[in-house]
Amino acid sequence: MKQYYVYILSSYTRTLYIGVTNDIKRRVVEHKAKHIEGFTKKYNINRLVYFDTFREVKDALAREKQLKKWSRAKKIKLIDSNNPQWKDLSLEW
Repeated sequence: MKQYYVYILSSYTRTLYIGVTNDIKRRVVEHKAKHIEGFTKKYNINRLVYFDTFREVKDALAREKQLKKWSRAKKIKLIDSNNPQWKDLSLEW
């Protein structure tokens, strides 16, 4: 069964990036290796601090859109409530 993920990456200075993917492990590795040009590479955003799983791509895309509209404070509150130490969740893989 296919799964889709909405994820939030952070830099050490807590600059945030929100994305969606169907392969979270591959995508995080790409960000860490700086294979993806743009914002995450420029600002060294490579720590997975939050993710959520969906069965339908439309639901994942809707959640991504919702999170991107949130204020920074609301995003930080979401991360704090799930990952208070802002640990890199990908290190457990």
